[in-house]
Amino acid sequence: MMIAMTNAAPHSSPMPSARPEPPIPLLLRSTFGGVLMGLANLVPGISGGTMLLAVGIYPRFIAAIGEVTTLRFRRNSLLVLASVGGAAILAIGALAGVVKDLVVDHRWVMYSLFIGLTLGGVPLVWRLIGSTRNPGTWAGAAVGFAGMVAMGLAQARGVDTASRAGVLFLLLAGVAGASAMILPGISGGYLLLLLGAYVPILAGIDAFVHALRATDLDAALAVGVRVMLPVGVGVALGIVIVSNALRWALQRFRQPTLGVLLGLLLGAVAGLWPFQHGVPPQPGARVKGQAVTTDAAGSLVYEASGKPVKREDYPTAPFRPTPGQLALAIALAVAGFGGTLLVDHLGGRGGESTAG
Repeated sequence: MMIAMTNAAPHSSPMPSARPEPPIPLLLRSTFGGVLMGLANLVPGISGGTMLLAVGIYPRFIAAIGEVTTLRFRRNSLLVLASVGGAAILAIGALAGVVKDLVVDHRWVMYSLFIGLTLGGVPLVWRLIGSTRNPGTWAGAAVGFAGMVAMGLAQARGVDTASRAGVLFLLLAGVAGASAMILPGISGGYLLLLLGAYVPILAGIDAFVHALRATDLDAALAVGVRVMLPVGVGVALGIVIVSNALRWALQRFRQPTLGVLLGLLLGAVAGLWPFQHGVPPQPGARVKGQAVTTDAAGSLVYEASGKPVKREDYPTAPFRPTPGQLALAIALAVAGFGGTLLVDHLGGRGGESTAG
């Protein structure tokens, strides 16, 4: 979308009309793109929008959203939305538990990789800005950078996460996560990580899938109402709001908007300091708004409910890395950067070939 808009007139349509395509090839490309987008949403630093660019389906996906939100229901548009969305949901459901465990058990390794993946999106946005940089571009970049740094500092202070389990917070987190489906180069998974909602949402998805496999409908319904429903509604709202807001902003304030995207990427690493690990809370501390104590066996439990404190809820604390850990962290960041550049390269070709 953004590539096609580079030379567009201020009031021209932001998305060129897609050429007719037979349903079967369109279904296959949309499904493949949906799988990649689902995997991207599980990995902070990788943008689902970039993945859709990589398979050349991104312009059609944005155009389909525009048609459906204006109550125009065409067969190919519905086919694209259903296949992309369905494949993404299946990929997320199958792998959410694995990714969550990796983040909890190997935090510094995964965060090092996330840093490289995130910074790898900078060349994509820089290319979209082009040679027409102006003061508005730099002002937007400063605003985006400052906003991300402020969020990273707030996360580092370890603010109590009681509200992160609330329905309203999960709905807003879903809106933030939807940006990964709309903005190439911007990772909704990273925003969830920064907001403190990444692990809770992945844990909820994993619990929902396990309940369905065990045919425990009561447990599945409880998790569905508490986690899946608000996140799902938030994602749906986010797709509609972000896609239309982006089209409007790029039509009228292209350079400042792209500057904000650039600032978001550059400031993203502020909340991804890799050398931190989960630390068991002390009895009497508060986690998720509840006091923590120990049971007869010495295990940490919540005082009010008696439920065990999960490892993903432990507060984090920095640690001093060994030379080996530091070297591996740098290598992982470089590998992540190279991986995103590769997807960016494929995405640029795919987007240009489809968007004309």
